[in-house]
Amino acid sequence: MTQTLTDRRERNENYIMGDLKKRQKRNRILTDLMKLILCALLMTGCQSQIPGSLDQEQPAESGSSFTVRFLDVGQADAALILCDGESMLIDGGNAEDSSLVYTCLKNLDISHLNYIVCTHAHEDHVGGLSGALQFASVDHALAPVEAYDSRAFQSFVKYLDQQGKSIEIPEAGDTFPLGSAQVEVLGPVRESDDTNNTSIVLKITYGETSFLFTGDAERQEEEDILNTGASLKSTVLKVGHHGSDTSTTYPFLREVMPEYAVISVGEGNSYGHPTENTLSRLKDAGAQIYRTDLMGDIICTSDGTNVFFAEEQTKPEEEPAEGTGTYILNTRSKKFHLPACPSVKEMSEKNKESYSGSREELLSEGYTPCGQCKP
Repeated sequence: MTQTLTDRRERNENYIMGDLKKRQKRNRILTDLMKLILCALLMTGCQSQIPGSLDQEQPAESGSSFTVRFLDVGQADAALILCDGESMLIDGGNAEDSSLVYTCLKNLDISHLNYIVCTHAHEDHVGGLSGALQFASVDHALAPVEAYDSRAFQSFVKYLDQQGKSIEIPEAGDTFPLGSAQVEVLGPVRESDDTNNTSIVLKITYGETSFLFTGDAERQEEEDILNTGASLKSTVLKVGHHGSDTSTTYPFLREVMPEYAVISVGEGNSYGHPTENTLSRLKDAGAQIYRTDLMGDIICTSDGTNVFFAEEQTKPEEEPAEGTGTYILNTRSKKFHLPACPSVKEMSEKNKESYSGSREELLSEGYTPCGQCKP
């Protein structure tokens, strides 16, 4: 029976792989055909709409601009989207990335965010959002939950409170503009006990290009989104869960069919991300792969028709604000350390916790500074 199920699964995956390649070939043929039709229409001066064209996709407005900066936050996620003077930050990396996020916003002179999105409550996504809120004001804060039992999430809520803002929980099907781009919420479709599968999934459309941000959504949430019948076809895919084998399944990829895939992942991480299986699936889909562990910050721009990629590096040269910083806590010894302290490497993972905030708050909670690194 086990062999039969294995054979059946392999036959199913082979079928999907073949279907992906057929779709890729068919898309190339259709693209070439559309180019010929466009040329013919331009030569004849015809102004009518092309039958079968995507009438929902509108060309970018004159003078418009669109940029996505995928920040290199190691084994974490953070992406800054800029469109026509408006901005949205999707995730902020770990708490120790607060300074990097703060520096990025400062360097780009972004003192106001229209949207800040915590895709889900895990620290490697919400941790650095506190740094962003210490530099920039925000209009709307989106998250799948209003509360979560972690210091990183509570810090996020605290800095929102200081701005008089509260978390808004979006629903699948919600849409809103970002400059001349359109943002659609695709997930989560339903509640889940798995925090990864509560990830807010967003599709951003700009002209004829589109970008799909999936947080850490795994197989179950991907299936839920597929069952809604929503259009997933996207030019760029932010690969789910750092390239884990539990995300970016063949059925999901078959609907997205990205031209480009961006993986936010830490160099030499202990999880083995991105997995060879995930990389193989992306290659089968014909996607060109970009990775933060190999390239640093990845900057993607769109003119509404084509997308372009470049690389850059953001160095956290500044602390988020006077009197605040990023520290590593030993929850057992109740000592706090600088991230570069040698004692951090010797610390047990179960006792280690990242913290972004003021030194005074730690002292008031009973923590004492490390005598070696003297934070």
